[in-house]
Amino acid sequence: MSAYETALNFFHACDQAKGWEGCKAYVAPGAAFETQAGALADVKTVEGYCEWMKGLAGLLPDCSYDLHASAWDADNNAAVFVATFSGTHTREGGPVPPTNKRVATDYVYTVSMNADGKVEKLHKTWNDGHALQQLGWA
Repeated sequence: MSAYETALNFFHACDQAKGWEGCKAYVAPGAAFETQAGALADVKTVEGYCEWMKGLAGLLPDCSYDLHASAWDADNNAAVFVATFSGTHTREGGPVPPTNKRVATDYVYTVSMNADGKVEKLHKTWNDGHALQQLGWA
């Protein structure tokens, strides 16, 4: 499997909210997670982010994503994925009681791969403030 195929498989597993168990086969030990999104300020590892996505899906049980574009950058050994995540907050357990509001939020993943073809870093570009407002959480 190519590094791009591994990155793509990781993307789908992560955004299908399979959690760490569903993603770890694609990820190098200790892989870092980076973002400027305040909602994810405490998440520093890919493992933590995979679990965060799983938790979010628990609050938005109808969640889904649309992958709009992907690319492989051979010079940097990285994949880029542009997508929109959507879902409706209908379950208890989040920062506020269910709002029954829907979010459709755009994001970009830059997935850096190591020499063994595993994810070594995930960078998420995302306007979390806009997403939280759509959900009624901010």
